[in-house]
Amino acid sequence: MPFELVPTSDASAMLPTGGKTKPITVIGTEAIRGTFDEMCLQQAVNSRLAPGVTDLVLNPDAHCGYGAPVGCVMVSPTHVYPGPVGVDIKCSMSLLQLDLPAEAIIDKPVRRALINAICDRTPTGTGRGYRHAKKARFVDDAVGQAALVEGASADVCVALGIPSEWAQRCEDAYHVGHDDTRDALAARLQKHLDAAEFRKFSEKVNQLGSYGGGNHFGECEVVQIADNDRARSAAEVFGLQDGKVAFLSHCGSRGIGHALATHQFRALQHKFAQWDIPLPGQDKELVYAPLGTPEADAYLDDMALGANFATVNHLLINALVLEAFQEVLPGVTGQLVYFISHNIARREIVDNRPAWVHRKGATRAFPAGHHALNGTIYAQTGHLCLGTLHANSANQALDPKQIHFGEISLSGAVRASPHMGLRLKEAAKLGFTEAVIPAAGDPSAEGVKLSLRRIGHLKELAEGLLPCD
Repeated sequence: MPFELVPTSDASAMLPTGGKTKPITVIGTEAIRGTFDEMCLQQAVNSRLAPGVTDLVLNPDAHCGYGAPVGCVMVSPTHVYPGPVGVDIKCSMSLLQLDLPAEAIIDKPVRRALINAICDRTPTGTGRGYRHAKKARFVDDAVGQAALVEGASADVCVALGIPSEWAQRCEDAYHVGHDDTRDALAARLQKHLDAAEFRKFSEKVNQLGSYGGGNHFGECEVVQIADNDRARSAAEVFGLQDGKVAFLSHCGSRGIGHALATHQFRALQHKFAQWDIPLPGQDKELVYAPLGTPEADAYLDDMALGANFATVNHLLINALVLEAFQEVLPGVTGQLVYFISHNIARREIVDNRPAWVHRKGATRAFPAGHHALNGTIYAQTGHLCLGTLHANSANQALDPKQIHFGEISLSGAVRASPHMGLRLKEAAKLGFTEAVIPAAGDPSAEGVKLSLRRIGHLKELAEGLLPCD
């Protein structure tokens, strides 16, 4: 069927579902929206019309996924869906800040030594684990089971040589079962082990501290902090150090997560076939379970087991990377900056009621003052956004009064956008006080009381991402 995206602003639209439901919110300019293929939009509509779903947001990088598009956020107060979480439960990003000046790794022999030391400790690729890297960390079954049930608990961290304080830097250091207990996870894991549902369990737990295949990666960065008080203050909270080396990682729950997710897809698909339940959009990957049922409890427990494994996997990778740097450059210290997931479902408050928010290829980015950040170190700064756009420049909290817009080319050039004047007027109405806009083009925004900063390339944004106080 043809899909009509109805613009609601220059950078957003709504996608009617054809039913009596709230339309899908689509984020992206007209050019970006034009890149969504029909299958992606069909998956979005199927997901929005699925039982219990109240909201669906399609992000600018959306593309086809398991049932629901990758790059979407799906909300349901009554049902859980494995599809929007996918088979790599809690695939995530993490950043390790090293107390090491950039000039210390300029020489190619040093870089090669570091690469070798990291590869000696962090197995990489499908099915790879402890036996594929000579200095990887061995994990016995007892510690592996504890990691699945407890996540980054103090005991698990100590057993694996992970600094226990790093758990405070995680978006979620651990996950609990459907009844908010670890006991539910321990019982669920034992059930899997008794039924021999994990093939070669010992090998799977020895994938802790490893990268998978596909788009998983680890890469070295150099941090740059803008020369203003607000940037320096936020950097101090996050533990970022100007001009120092950092290490960015992207990976998930490895074979354990894949096994748990695959088991859930098959179990729910069997139930749908057995009970002759119609599939949303006739898509077998959009199976679901109503909250409170044994099927929902089983999925939530399995997702939590996989999410705990992914958390410990990331922390161990960072501990091994730090160990590698210390081998080549003795005396180096390191601190985890942040760990955040983009494949997970969480119970959150949406429209003043509890709901399960499923994020597939999407992360939370709560602003300063958000109630969910109360009691965390990020309460006054907001979440840190980790990504590769500014990978070699800045990982910084955005000023809530500053807006950015412009078309970005593959070379990093920032190009003029249509209707810049209208954008600025709307931004002023919404309370923004400063705008970063393309150097080219006439905003034609007479009377708009906004401070304008013009840039022609992303590197200029990286040089001063945040405004001076």
